Amino acid sequence: MDKDMEQAHSAQARTGVLLVNLGTPQAPTASAIRAYLRQFLSDQRVVELPRLLWLPILYGFILPFRPRKLVHAYAKVWGEDGSPLMAISRRQAKAVQKILGEDPAVELAMTYGEPSIDNALSKLESQGVGKVLILPLYPQYSGTTTAATMDALFAALGRRRWLPEIRTINSYHDEPSYIQALAKSVESHWLAAGRGDHLLMSFHSIPRKYLEKGDPYFCQCHKTARLLAERLQLQQRDWSISFQSRLGRQPWLQPYSDLVIPQLARTGQRKLDVICPGFSADCLETLEEVAIRYADDFTAAGGEALRYIPALNDQVDHINCIASLLSKHSTDWSTIPRLNAHELEARQDRVRKIMPALHSPELLAPPR
Repeated sequence: MDKDMEQAHSAQARTGVLLVNLGTPQAPTASAIRAYLRQFLSDQRVVELPRLLWLPILYGFILPFRPRKLVHAYAKVWGEDGSPLMAISRRQAKAVQKILGEDPAVELAMTYGEPSIDNALSKLESQGVGKVLILPLYPQYSGTTTAATMDALFAALGRRRWLPEIRTINSYHDEPSYIQALAKSVESHWLAAGRGDHLLMSFHSIPRKYLEKGDPYFCQCHKTARLLAERLQLQQRDWSISFQSRLGRQPWLQPYSDLVIPQLARTGQRKLDVICPGFSADCLETLEEVAIRYADDFTAAGGEALRYIPALNDQVDHINCIASLLSKHSTDWSTIPRLNAHELEARQDRVRKIMPALHSPELLAPPR
């Protein structure tokens, strides 16, 4: 029997989970960063400019020069276990699997780079998975992130003949367990380091025109921030929201973190606490941009210290949140009883007997 046919008829309709994050270069080198940026910035979900306008800019100005500029930044955050985003994401997947048990099977994928969504789906298939629940690890939905993940998912599915049942989780920006996990991380920071003068919630920015076209990201960021402030019982003067990591000259979501942070120092804030609730795992944008560069900007403007509160990463409360979210979205997903070894062999035997009939002269002869 053909290998693909045998695998398909060996499927047990087991449930699988696909955790997906953005992606990362394979190494802190110009060539690896260039390969990653080429895939990332070629996605029309990320950059919506017409291809005839954007691709000459990408290949003529960005890819030849920007990767070399980023080598130093990546080198600052790269660890013995590689990219922080990759290392943390692997720990997250392992921890979620431990909580959920053997079923469902949990695999990690990246929208850009490796492990790819296509390869992760193949791993789930090899484990007899017939139903897949996909969780993009972006608390707030955006076309640039969550929708890009779904595009990559369905492109990978488009190359398959026997498709699994699919469920997707679009966002969890107001999930109570997520807000609680954020609040506990802030409270733990305050317990260890003392409370700062102000709490800044910095989210990754996107072009403002995406909001104007209907992207819900801006509103979901504000709701997350409001719920977290309420959970921490903060007064309005005690916290604010900003947006970081903008690129290019077009207007992005404001206020900009790199402008807000020095201004807070100039207005008398001595100790500034910064949390990035839109990042499920620490990465270049949190560890280098916020914790290093923005911290320098804050002290240069007269502040005493910017204290970065780490992303939720693989903290217990965060893993429990993810596991709870996955369980909630799969509780009413009907299951098919698992076949025992005898039943599975009997099914494969029936397929083996049917297969020769596909090549019988009667089937191949044209109708009269």
